[in-house]
Amino acid sequence: MRRWFHSHQDLGIQLLALYLLLIVPFLLTLLIFDGLVGQRIREDVQTSDLSLAQAIAQETELSIGNALDMVAGLAKHPGVIAGDPSKMEPLFEVILSTRPDVNLVYRLDAKGTMLYHYPTGPGSTVGEDFSFRDYFQLALQTTKPLVSQGRISPTTNQAVATAVMPLWDPGGKFLGLVGANIKLESLSRTLAAIFSEHESEQGFQVVILDSAGQIIAYPNSSLLLHKYGDLLPNNYFDRLHEEEQARILPAPGGGERLYTRAQIPGIQWVVVVSRPTSAAFATQIILRRIVLTAAGTFILIGLFFWLTLTLQVIQPIERLAPISESIGLNQSISQEEQNYLIKQARRGDQIGHLIRSILHMRNSIAERMKEQATLLDTSTAVISSLELETVLNRILEQMGRLLSIHMYAIIALDDQEGAFRIRASRGLSKQFTERLAIMPTEPDSVTMRALHAGQPIQVSDTETDPSYSIRRPRARAEGYRALLAVPLHTNHAPPTALLVFHPTPHVFTENEIQLLVNFANHAAMAIENAILFERSDMQLQEQTRRLESLVQSLHDGLILSNLDGKTVYANRRLGVMAHLSAHELAGLSVNKILGRILSQSNDSEKVKKAAQKIYEKGGDRTAEISISDGERRIYLRLETFDVTDSHGDLIGRGLLLHDITSDRELDRMRASLISTVSHELRTPLASIKGYATTLLAEDVQWDRDSQTEFLNIISNESDHLSDLVNNILDLSRIDAGVLRLERVQCNIEETIQRAAKQARFNRNRFEVHLEPELPPLYADPIRLESVLRNLVENALKYGGENVCVRIDVQQQRKSILFHVSDDGPGIPTDESSRVFESFYRLDDSLTRLAGGAGLGLAICQGLVRAHGGKIWVEPQEQGACIAFTIPLRARKARR
Repeated sequence: MRRWFHSHQDLGIQLLALYLLLIVPFLLTLLIFDGLVGQRIREDVQTSDLSLAQAIAQETELSIGNALDMVAGLAKHPGVIAGDPSKMEPLFEVILSTRPDVNLVYRLDAKGTMLYHYPTGPGSTVGEDFSFRDYFQLALQTTKPLVSQGRISPTTNQAVATAVMPLWDPGGKFLGLVGANIKLESLSRTLAAIFSEHESEQGFQVVILDSAGQIIAYPNSSLLLHKYGDLLPNNYFDRLHEEEQARILPAPGGGERLYTRAQIPGIQWVVVVSRPTSAAFATQIILRRIVLTAAGTFILIGLFFWLTLTLQVIQPIERLAPISESIGLNQSISQEEQNYLIKQARRGDQIGHLIRSILHMRNSIAERMKEQATLLDTSTAVISSLELETVLNRILEQMGRLLSIHMYAIIALDDQEGAFRIRASRGLSKQFTERLAIMPTEPDSVTMRALHAGQPIQVSDTETDPSYSIRRPRARAEGYRALLAVPLHTNHAPPTALLVFHPTPHVFTENEIQLLVNFANHAAMAIENAILFERSDMQLQEQTRRLESLVQSLHDGLILSNLDGKTVYANRRLGVMAHLSAHELAGLSVNKILGRILSQSNDSEKVKKAAQKIYEKGGDRTAEISISDGERRIYLRLETFDVTDSHGDLIGRGLLLHDITSDRELDRMRASLISTVSHELRTPLASIKGYATTLLAEDVQWDRDSQTEFLNIISNESDHLSDLVNNILDLSRIDAGVLRLERVQCNIEETIQRAAKQARFNRNRFEVHLEPELPPLYADPIRLESVLRNLVENALKYGGENVCVRIDVQQQRKSILFHVSDDGPGIPTDESSRVFESFYRLDDSLTRLAGGAGLGLAICQGLVRAHGGKIWVEPQEQGACIAFTIPLRARKARR
């Protein structure tokens, strides 16, 4: 049978996981215990073998050390040094009688020839050359005693190792050596005694190897001087340099053994203790078998439990899953499945109880499916129309069909009447629906109680419920004895409730109330949808109107067309440029509209054709043209762009005609700034340079008056240069909005006199008229003086040599009004609006003669506005008049 649940939802898998959650920590604990205890046992065994090897090494070192001390003592004897046999014989005889482990003592001369040995024996080797021996070669390189490798002595024909002491005279001359052959059989007897103590341990071995890897000592003396490969692994001798002293390796005869070594200090011999791993770690092996047996038993018990649980619980549940799913989907089940359910329902355990519950659920689901179908129809009704009355009537119709009720209504607050009235109903009389009006101030009303509580409120019997006594006649007249009020939860619609009436006393069940709440929610959705649709439609219209107003208010021309090049939309500015009305623009070809605009251009035909083609080529392209607007020239940048939908598909083209006249004007002003400032700076610099050069000339001697005149000219031109730089700095601060004012109480008359003094009057008349009892003026005196000085200097500069300058000051409401006038040629009326622009100068001969950078009035305007005042050209019949106001009290400046 196919499994009906994913692995993470399968009860069998979950139980198995739970079992594993229990067994795995237990097994891990056993394994850790086995590992820790096994490791401790291994360490104890290795420590024991290492201690034994070290003890044997110490004992061997002691025995060999005694032999080395012996030959070192012999080397000091005069008879030995002299090589006198008569003196060496008694000495060597004593040694052999006291040292049973020594079988031969002898003396070699400096060339390695045997001078004497004891016992002399039948096979004397006196006179033979032994310089080829390894110990002789080593004796030539040291003054300390040493031990040779194991060998067969030719004198005694026994396995020996020689303890050697080199002989040197005080002058460093090598005299030969004295040696004693140590019987290796004596060392083997020592090992045999140790071996007997461990005879009960199966496979126990102990062996001593020399530096050449020969067996020096072994309980079986027949293996003496054999290579270690007879007892140890072939590469074991190569591992002696490794730090690890205990190692498990394959044995020569098969199996594995634990090899433990200990170095004999000073003589490069090594003691090796070994035993089979089965004997060495027998305790660990037994413990591991116990652990594995316990783990296996625990696993088998768990598997038996899981198998039983699978057969008795999991498989029945798995079989119930598709049956339960079919029941949940209101699908029929086979006869076999029905028989299975009946059989399993007889079980007295929880599975039987579960199956009985499923059978009961089957009957309940049939009823729920009917309810769901009705609710689905209700949902369809809600979304099928945005007409509120139609949707509410459909909901009530479905509700009556499902619940078998005949009287119900939806009641909502009427904002105009201020009372709750019926919006839709079924089964109620016309008189009742038209006359029913519930005021929000009726707290004992069932409808108001439900709305205030936010939950359904019912009256099971209108005749016995005391809270309904006032409305009892209404219930009798309409013919209902019970009612239920269900509030509709709405956010955007007025308060609304669902009323259900029953002709007999009736207690609404939880199931009935829940169904009615669902219908109430659908009704709330219908009302909300209708309200939101109405509001969204209004908002969409408002947004469209605002967008339309925004596009129509653009200073730039905009035209949108379809893929055929026909105009779909054009704003008001475009119509002005093309001299066409909105009605004439609709449906007109973009090329024709563009042609009408280009007809106003005085540009070359090449520029016009290039502008005409940018729309035809498609994509994002630009071109620039100029057209005439009366006496004014307008510069336009034409920008084309593609119009795409949300999927990026091309649906049209767009053309934007951007007015860049101000940008061109800015370029003109920038060029004017460079030209004017260069000229204005060059003129005073030329004067300063010329007169300074004249004064510095060595071939001319100038009198005192000439020098003073030249210096005054240099000083005046320097002041002029400084004023120009200060004007440019002030203008830049004003444009950047960082100009700071220090407002204090100003003496207006003194400020005017300081400004006039700096203006350098020549033969001109200057008049000042102040209104009596002027209130105190709080302003920045330096900036106010700069304004007055610039205005007076302009009057003197442009008014002519005999101009009369007049300043009038008076109070005007909450400001002080200044008039600076002259009787010169004046300012043309059509230029009065531009004289305050930076670098702007009147185009006449007088202006050209006066010079200047065209910054004075622009600076005056910036300083006056920084004070919060206004400045303008006051028209008059003769001469020019500039008027400005300064507020008496500080207020926010305009920028």
